[in-house]
Amino acid sequence: MPEYRRILLDGAAVQVTADGDELVAADGRRVKTEDARHLPPVVPSKVIAVHLNHRSRVDEFGIDLPDTPTYFHKPTSALNSHQGAIVRPEGCKWLNYEGEVAIVIGRTARNIAPAEAGEYIAGYTIANDYGLHDFRDTDAGSMLRVKGSDTLCPLGPALVTGWDFHGKSLRTYVNGEVVQDGSTDEMKWDMHYLVADIARTITLYPGDVLLSGTPANSRPVQPGDVVEVEVEGLGRLTNHIVTGPTPIRADVGAQPTESEEVLSTALGGDWEFRGIRPPKR
Repeated sequence: MPEYRRILLDGAAVQVTADGDELVAADGRRVKTEDARHLPPVVPSKVIAVHLNHRSRVDEFGIDLPDTPTYFHKPTSALNSHQGAIVRPEGCKWLNYEGEVAIVIGRTARNIAPAEAGEYIAGYTIANDYGLHDFRDTDAGSMLRVKGSDTLCPLGPALVTGWDFHGKSLRTYVNGEVVQDGSTDEMKWDMHYLVADIARTITLYPGDVLLSGTPANSRPVQPGDVVEVEVEGLGRLTNHIVTGPTPIRADVGAQPTESEEVLSTALGGDWEFRGIRPPKR
């Protein structure tokens, strides 16, 4: 399957193709994959994410899915790349990973049927839909700061075309240990359905990205952790967690919190403890 990446090459953003352990530019320049400085493989005008889709995640929360999917938006300022640093702002504690498959649009799509949607998809890449749950009490509806803060949308390492999304494994690793282990077959709504659903009222342009949901066991990570998302046939997206250089400003806006809503979500939907969790010592 063809694999396309974007890297910084001699100071410019360049699209390259994979050739063994090297990446090749259109003008013939080559660089070792391990030496490349990666960029997000696509430049979207928008990133749209489905709230819940994997059955294991739904079961973990002990809830029922609605009849149709719901979504939130991640601003393009949140984009990050393979090997990029994920910044947990100083003063925040509850940064969770969420390994996902990202759909990349290839043709302008508006008002299309699910059966047609595959014709509008350029290919797929890997995403990690990080969530800064410290802001969940104020942003649970929009998810704007929870999911849209800077660096929280790494994509990569490549855009892969000709990939069949059926029956593919999805695993997330933290410091080499498997922490999420799912499959695309546990998704209630497949890739074509998601594209057609959004395109009913929102025009999708080439490069736009849809995140298709995460399996169970999203948990907090800490500065120094290395987080990898591996999807069968798409490769492995690697990032590391760092602490931001400045604290969240205290003279404006809502502050990070540790309410039951925050803790229950960050620690895996243990709703039975809501309101009765022992106080932290």
